[in-house]
Amino acid sequence: MTQKNDPASNLAKVRADIAQAAEDAGRDPSDIHLVAVSKVHEADTIVPVLEAGQRVFGENRVQEAEAKWPALRETYPDITLHLIGPLQSNKVKNAVATFDVIETVDRMKIAKALANEFERVGRSLPCYVQVNTGEEPQKAGIAPEDVEAFVKECRDGLRLDIQGLMCIPPIDEEPALHFALLSDMADRLGLGVKSMGMSADYEKAISLGATHVRVGTAIFGDRPKRD
Repeated sequence: MTQKNDPASNLAKVRADIAQAAEDAGRDPSDIHLVAVSKVHEADTIVPVLEAGQRVFGENRVQEAEAKWPALRETYPDITLHLIGPLQSNKVKNAVATFDVIETVDRMKIAKALANEFERVGRSLPCYVQVNTGEEPQKAGIAPEDVEAFVKECRDGLRLDIQGLMCIPPIDEEPALHFALLSDMADRLGLGVKSMGMSADYEKAISLGATHVRVGTAIFGDRPKRD
């Protein structure tokens, strides 16, 4: 059970569970990267996790990350910040200035906006393509049958640094089916990064090939209510 008021202890448990899941799957634990999802948590909650050595974090909102992370980076300059939430075209400039990895390239309009901004600032960030593995109409992402063509256009046409795929399975379906689908697609496309698995299912995701797991509640406890 999550120890809601002790993020550092929770982090240690998650790390141990990741290592065990990797070993159970015959994988090297060092090949699994933990993205600590710190969205809606304040700096005083994040600092104990930073002090425990965690350096890779995920945020959903560009504006929230802009407000929170510059001051933390002054003390912990080796932070790597992933955008794991939806990106709007009017936030691309800010996202490129704030984040180190964009996990949610989910449509051609955003891919083109990112390519233009990378060219403008002379900075290219690693990008992952978000796949709508459940083909849910309300959810962002590329449909599985369109992923190959989309990745090709992003790589060859726009020269984006597409390093992997990410997914968020439907909440009412067995996630293993979606993890297996994403893993197979990434392998077929020669993409090394498979960002899949969250607090409730990251061990299952590791057994099916995840290289990056996005864990929030299991580390930080329940998210505080927004005003």
